[in-house]
Amino acid sequence: MAAVSARADNPHVLLKTDLGDITIELFHQQAPVTVENFLAYVDSHFYDGTIFHRVIPGFVAQGGGLTYDFTPKPTRDPIVNESDNGLRNSPMTLSMARTSNPDSATSQFFINLNDNRTLNATEDKPGYAVFGRVVDGQDTVIAIVEEPRGNFRAHPDAPNTPVRILKAERVVISQDSTNDRD
Repeated sequence: MAAVSARADNPHVLLKTDLGDITIELFHQQAPVTVENFLAYVDSHFYDGTIFHRVIPGFVAQGGGLTYDFTPKPTRDPIVNESDNGLRNSPMTLSMARTSNPDSATSQFFINLNDNRTLNATEDKPGYAVFGRVVDGQDTVIAIVEEPRGNFRAHPDAPNTPVRILKAERVVISQDSTNDRD
C-alpha cells in the first residue's frame, strides 16, 4: 500500500461482529466516491445483519451483501471504480467487491488477507478499489478466517456458523490513538 498514515480526521467505522470488533479507517482523499458509498450504507444500517459469506484463507474475507440465510439485500446503484488511486490490495486493507464490470461495485467489500497484487489496477486493466484498512481488530479478522467452512453447497467459502455484522457505525478516533500503523 502507498504510505498512508492513520489520521484522526479520516472517517472511521466500527464493525461489531459475532466474533469481535473491527475498526476501519477510510481513505476519503484517495477514494472519495467509494468512501461516500460505504458510509451511506453504514449510516442507513444496511450492513447490520449481513454476513461474511466468502472467506478464503490467504486471500480475502468478503461480506456486506447477504443476510444470515444468504438472501441478497437490495443495494444502491453501482459506483465508479477508483482502483487507480495509488492504494494497493495489501494485508488488512478493504476493497470493493465487484463483477467483471469494473464499475459494478455496490455494497459488498472484502478484507485482503495477503498482498493481493493481482487485484491491483495496472495500465492494462482496472483493479479492485482499496478504500480503507483495519486499524484495530485484526484478531477478529483472523478469527473469521479460522471458522470452519464448507457446509453450504451454494456457498462453500461461507463459515459453517454465519459470522454476522451485528452493527456498523461511524466512530470518532482520538489523535492519541492514530500512531502511524504502516
